[in-house]
Amino acid sequence: MEIKDLRIFRSVASEGSISRAAVRLSYVQSYITTRIKALETELDTKLLLRHSRGTTLTSGGVKLLEYTDQILNLVDDVFMEFNERGSPRGSLDIGTVETITRLPDILSAYQMQFPETSLSVDTDVTRNVIEQVLRREIDCGFVTDFNAHPEINKIELLRENLVLISNQPSVTVDTLMHQPMLVFKQGCSYRANLEKWLNDEGAAIGKMKEFGTLETIIGSVKSGLGVSLVPRPAVRHYIEAGEIFSYDLPEKYSNISTDFIWFKNARLSHTMDQFIQTVGEFKSTSSFV
Repeated sequence: MEIKDLRIFRSVASEGSISRAAVRLSYVQSYITTRIKALETELDTKLLLRHSRGTTLTSGGVKLLEYTDQILNLVDDVFMEFNERGSPRGSLDIGTVETITRLPDILSAYQMQFPETSLSVDTDVTRNVIEQVLRREIDCGFVTDFNAHPEINKIELLRENLVLISNQPSVTVDTLMHQPMLVFKQGCSYRANLEKWLNDEGAAIGKMKEFGTLETIIGSVKSGLGVSLVPRPAVRHYIEAGEIFSYDLPEKYSNISTDFIWFKNARLSHTMDQFIQTVGEFKSTSSFV
């Protein structure tokens, strides 16, 4: 049994799909399939059930995933132990939601101070970033409206307001009922707040159109394809230019936090420890505001 095969298996389990795991790992699908079959042969156990939507773990697969997490976490700790010398040189896998507009400033400041480090950043919705941190698939994440979790540390960076955006100068709940909602996929805090507001107003939630990037959502709003709920700082330029209109919601739906999170019981590498310090410095100097 090879460490590489366990990493491949964990990626397939996480993605729920051999094809998506192949893209994530930059392997061809046939290689992923071959390595999974090799594991199944070696363990004499069926690990995955294949279906039209992807893959599902068997009971044996669930059990192997538990061992895999423990083994790979120990392997990662070994590499951390023997690579921490002087200035940070390691790599960090960072998850983030789409709308952390000041994140490039943090990454730039960190890499200027520690040029021998390597940073990899993937975007997703808050729920998925949290799950990836818990599974230790990434080192840390930037999320929104994070609720306390016993296995996760958090630094609240700031609180900001969400605003409803439209290309119309006047919007009411009644008109919203007949317009598509332009949202990120399930697990996004902005989407959850929008749905909660509509529910509390007694408005039937209309058609949801999911998008992968904030830029696409803004462009679609400008084109009149629907309305959306987004952080004000992310669209301030468009509002001031008169390209879109914004509308405030009650504070219970609009006030939201931006949070930096990492796994509480993980042994911190020198690279990760310095990154946490960099994030803390940005917060203390109000660089996020």
